[in-house]
Amino acid sequence: MNKYNKLEKFRFDTYQMLVKARDATFELMDSIMTTKTASCLAEFSLSPLFNRKWHSTYEAIEDCRPNTNKLMKRYIQEIPNSEYILLGIDNTHWEFKGAKTLQDRGDQYKNSAKNSSILGLGYSTIAWLPELKEKGSWTLPLRHERITSFETALSKATWQLKQVSKNISQKILVVLDCEYGNGSFLNQSKQIKVSKLIRIRSNCCLYAQPQSYSGRGRPRIHGKKIKVNEPSTLANADEMVEINDPCLGLVKISKWKNLHFRTASTEKLSLIKVERLKGKKTGNKHKPLWLVWVGEEFVPLEKIWSQYSRRFGVDHWYRFAKQRLHWTLPNFGTTYQCQRWSDLIVNITWQLWLSKEFVEQSHSSTLAKISKEFDTWESSTINVFTFSGDWFASYCIQKSWKIIGIQKRSTKKQKKNLSFDKKTTI
Repeated sequence: MNKYNKLEKFRFDTYQMLVKARDATFELMDSIMTTKTASCLAEFSLSPLFNRKWHSTYEAIEDCRPNTNKLMKRYIQEIPNSEYILLGIDNTHWEFKGAKTLQDRGDQYKNSAKNSSILGLGYSTIAWLPELKEKGSWTLPLRHERITSFETALSKATWQLKQVSKNISQKILVVLDCEYGNGSFLNQSKQIKVSKLIRIRSNCCLYAQPQSYSGRGRPRIHGKKIKVNEPSTLANADEMVEINDPCLGLVKISKWKNLHFRTASTEKLSLIKVERLKGKKTGNKHKPLWLVWVGEEFVPLEKIWSQYSRRFGVDHWYRFAKQRLHWTLPNFGTTYQCQRWSDLIVNITWQLWLSKEFVEQSHSSTLAKISKEFDTWESSTINVFTFSGDWFASYCIQKSWKIIGIQKRSTKKQKKNLSFDKKTTI
């Protein structure tokens, strides 16, 4: 299957999974991809791809029913076969400062906020982190769901990991930030057969395995206490390797085996320390990176830290979704609308990913064709060439529903007067 048919089939399957209001919702998704800036949800109706009036943008979100489980399974079909699949889990917030009656609204952590919290909804994301040949950061979410008032970020992440892992037959390595580096998360997720690579805080305490039973009293659960930030408590490393990284210079990686958290004594883990031996310009040393590996070990020690660095792609996607895909732009009245909108943003990300190769190979030729199509629209207040880079290219991909594979149902009610003279500039 070539890249055109692949994108065509994906869009067709997505169209079928929207259940209701499919035409309006699909046009809304195309409008989001091709609209760089917007101040409200209704502004997406100004896009030439949206053939309805402004209130249809709200009605599309109200009526559509994207099936999260079916969409997740469809996304997994696009993951190529490899030795193992790298997943990332993190959580973020959606601020609703004035929505006092919104269900499950509560305090959400935010670094830059006063007192480190805001009022809004929390969302947990599990995403596939593809390996790229060139420099860049792509994150493809599989599930992006609201953390309800009776859940925590840890329990939601565990549930999402369980749902995804049972639909994947390959080995899975999931990378997580220090929020998940504790015994509570390991206890909740111990039944899930995946390997975990988790960053831990520098003040974390771990325990070695206890000595053999002496025959008197209760058997020991913990052995020697290890304070990560106190080198004197660490024994000689079980494994050690040094590599020369072209960007970071000489990097030393050390590993200690058979340790555990105090509250998860049955979950054995390996402690990994990553150090940059080249100091800063001021002469100070770089702070080491502390990681723990839980589960089957199938990645060489010299590659472990580079796999963890790909976790930051989830943070990049959060910024991309909020800024360019307008995820937090609308002010919905219910959490159901928020979840439907979030599911559409995830699907848009996958459409952009699948169109990536098409854009790279045919950007210049498609640009010339679009230029001819818009020759008659010179008096329009819309300048299509203000679309930046890849996003204008994504418009080129979707310029014809026939090419993509979805034939629009053209009716008199759906047709719209395309005279943009009376409209404001996008």
